[in-house]
Amino acid sequence: MNWPKATFVNMLTVTIGSLIGLWLKQFFSEDIQDIVFQAVGLGTLLIGIKMALRLPDGYLLVFMFSLIIGAILGQLVRVDLIFNDFSDSLKLVIGNSDSQFSEGLITAFLLFCVGSMTIVGALEEGLHNKKELLYVKSMLDGFSSIALASTYGIGVLFSIIPMLIFQGGLTMLAFRLKHIFSQNVQDSLSAVGGMLIIGISILLLKLGEISLENLLPSLLVVSILSFYFEKYQLKKEVKLTK
Repeated sequence: MNWPKATFVNMLTVTIGSLIGLWLKQFFSEDIQDIVFQAVGLGTLLIGIKMALRLPDGYLLVFMFSLIIGAILGQLVRVDLIFNDFSDSLKLVIGNSDSQFSEGLITAFLLFCVGSMTIVGALEEGLHNKKELLYVKSMLDGFSSIALASTYGIGVLFSIIPMLIFQGGLTMLAFRLKHIFSQNVQDSLSAVGGMLIIGISILLLKLGEISLENLLPSLLVVSILSFYFEKYQLKKEVKLTK
């Protein structure tokens, strides 16, 4: 079995960073916590925009339908309630009563796991056994978790559990389904992930409310739609050349 070793390293760096952030939290006033929110939010916005711009030419409709269909599926399944139930169960297990626990866990998971480095890095490990990109991501996540944990609290630390499921699962899925993840599929995934990252920045900057958890199925939908759209384009090109 192809174990997601780089994801285990990523979980370790987030754990260390979160513990440092929790230690620093006691020294941060509310004003400092607010400015950290804004700084992380602005940086996150830039990351999201750069990712969204990776959308391949001609894939705009695929992109739009993926978000719409994914949002409908997420709302029907109520992914947000699944996350909240998971978070509440964790709070009971560890005996935590922090009101920001769920928010910290969900924000950290989305920030750490729907980015282009996550998608491309997990695919590279699964497809080619290349771990370098996820190792770089691990270091960045470690530093980011310091800022997040110093603001949100211990919920950030427990984001490593859904990280293992999502990022590690993507690596193992890529290992078994190597033929699906072409460059266009990867770029389409990154573009949708970028929009979710922009959504995180909107929440961090308190510009509006977005149910990001219910948009997560868009990542699955865009993988499927972009795969079949690419096959359709190839067939169309073959017909034109005949």
